[in-house]
This record gives sequence, structure tokens and C-alpha cells, in this order.
Amino acid sequence: MAAMAYALSWFLVACLLAAWSLALWALHGLAVWVLAQLGGPKGPEAPEAGGAGGPALPALPDWLEPWMPAQWVEALQSGLALLAPAAQQLLEALPLMTGGVTAVAWLVWGAGSVLLVVLGAVLHGLIALCRRSLPAPRPPLPAVPAP
Repeated sequence: MAAMAYALSWFLVACLLAAWSLALWALHGLAVWVLAQLGGPKGPEAPEAGGAGGPALPALPDWLEPWMPAQWVEALQSGLALLAPAAQQLLEALPLMTGGVTAVAWLVWGAGSVLLVVLGAVLHGLIALCRRSLPAPRPPLPAVPAP
């Protein structure tokens, strides 16, 4: 019975570690993709960065605008216009960031993995503690033959 509890707790830790790894891998891929999209070369249809009013701002997708109220669209566009100077500085610093994303992802993954292994060790210890505090099972009494 105790061996099953140990196996179940470590299986839970292994599943959490797999989910943690998959989630961080997906976030890393998304971050690298976003940085590549922001810092990549622009196509001929992209507006010039220094053109009318500063850096090129990302626009809402065409399919999303009909689903949003006009006030929200205007608020988002004015908010993006306010963030334009910060976006320009971010775009200029992008080459420095792309190399650090992978290093940060590995550090975060390692810290989370260590915490999950510590969680497994704590569960292991709790199972052992509960096992010691329970009374030992008594062996079954021998069957008495009927007279």
C-alpha cells in the first residue's frame, strides 16, 4: 500500500514536471516568435518607421475589428499611439534581447524543476511520516478448526 502511495506521488511530480516543461517551451517559442516578428525585416506593405508620426504601430487584425465596439478600437489605437516611443526603444534594443530569452527560459525552467523535485521529496517524506504514525497491521489469526 505504501509503495503505491510513493509511486503515485512521484508520478504526480513527473506529470507536473512534464506540464511545466511543455508550458515553458511554448512560452519560449512564443517569445522568440514575437521578438522575431517585431525585429524582423518589414515587407513592402509595412509603413516606414520614421514616417508620419513615429514608429510603425501594430494594427488590430481585420477580423477582430467587427467584433469589438468602436470605443474599444479607438481606445486601443490611442493607447498604442501613447506607447509608440517606448516601442521604438524596445525595437532598438531587440537584438540584445533575443539572446537572453533562451537563457532566461532555461533559468526559469531549472528553478521550477528544482521546486517540483523538492515538492516530490516533501510528499515522499509526508508519506513516510504517515506510514510510521499508523499502527502496524496485525497478522491474521489462524483459523480454528470447527469441532
